[in-house]
Amino acid sequence: MNKDFLDAFADLKKEKNLSEEEIIGAIKDSIENAYKKNYGASNVRVEVDMAEGNVTVFMGMEVVEEVEDDLTQISLADAKEIYEGYELGDVVEYEIDPKDFNRIAAQGAKQVFVQKNREAERTNSYNEFIEKKGQIVTGKVERINNGTMLISLGRTEGRVPASEQVKTENFKPGDRIKVYVMDVKKENKGPQVLLSRSHPGLVRGLFELEIPEIADGTVEIKGTAREAGSRTKIAVCSNDPNVDPVGACVGNRGARVQNIADELFGEKIDIIVWDDDPAVLISNVLRPAIVEGVYINEDEKAATAVVPEQQLSLAIGREGQNVRLAARVSGWKIDIKSNDQLKEMGFAFDEYEDSEETGDDAYIEEEDIAAAEETVEEAAEEAAETAETEEVSASEETPDAEADA
Repeated sequence: MNKDFLDAFADLKKEKNLSEEEIIGAIKDSIENAYKKNYGASNVRVEVDMAEGNVTVFMGMEVVEEVEDDLTQISLADAKEIYEGYELGDVVEYEIDPKDFNRIAAQGAKQVFVQKNREAERTNSYNEFIEKKGQIVTGKVERINNGTMLISLGRTEGRVPASEQVKTENFKPGDRIKVYVMDVKKENKGPQVLLSRSHPGLVRGLFELEIPEIADGTVEIKGTAREAGSRTKIAVCSNDPNVDPVGACVGNRGARVQNIADELFGEKIDIIVWDDDPAVLISNVLRPAIVEGVYINEDEKAATAVVPEQQLSLAIGREGQNVRLAARVSGWKIDIKSNDQLKEMGFAFDEYEDSEETGDDAYIEEEDIAAAEETVEEAAEEAAETAETEEVSASEETPDAEADA
């Protein structure tokens, strides 16, 4: 019987991935609860010897002057027959053979044991995935229910709701996919793992998996912005002056970034060099558009980027996508203006280029822009007043003209 017990114990550890302490705890709780429930015994202690495969149950009885409950109390006289040193209030323990359980008690112990095992298994699964929150895991598509993809993650099942899927992707049951762990909730039925295919963290995680320099910290990801299924901008910097961050991410002949793009079904990926200088950073994140200069408003963390007229649409992007992603990845509010638009405001941006004060990067001070805008507004008001005056003068001269005629 001991061998059978040990074999069952080993199988349980392997199949359920439970620790020895968890299984021993479940055995103790199940037997103790069964005795308490079926025999009314409150003082029960269980010992489990894994080396020998033995389970020993001890019943405790309180030493009293007068016995009122035969199951929980023993008289002082009877206790002293066992051991002369017992006194009132002591607890006398004696061994009970678990084989003496009746059928109901044994069934109750089994149910408690199964329940404890399930609780331990759910706790282990939760602890496993709570540590993976914010990371990428690989799973298999089990089924699709009302638009929600259910993903098998081993002993746990995760779900990808329709809102976290990419419209251009089409998966079917049996496909193995990489998913981003958004959240893990502990519930009675087991951990609820919320997964995503559209989260920017998926791209970040793929770069960490694919690029060794990112994994070891040589290259650092500073920002990620994504419109799933269409385009991603990711800003990187190097902590080693001898390592080119963009080159490390692109790889030999673009192999590394291509592997990531293939996982994302052809999504376009812009790899940008991060710079602590906001003007340089804004210029970088707006690529492929060429930025002639940048106006920085530190207080509002806003920037105005100046581009050639012919590149205005490229800087903004289709439906504003390029500037929108640029703002997200940089963390700055970005407004796009052409040089011609500034000139219409009475301000020539190229006057600031290549100056000793600014170097190669052009800055426009906040008061200069404000003054230019104010000048344009005043000029417009004056033009309107002049037009109105001329119109009134013309109407006053009309009667005299008719009289002369």
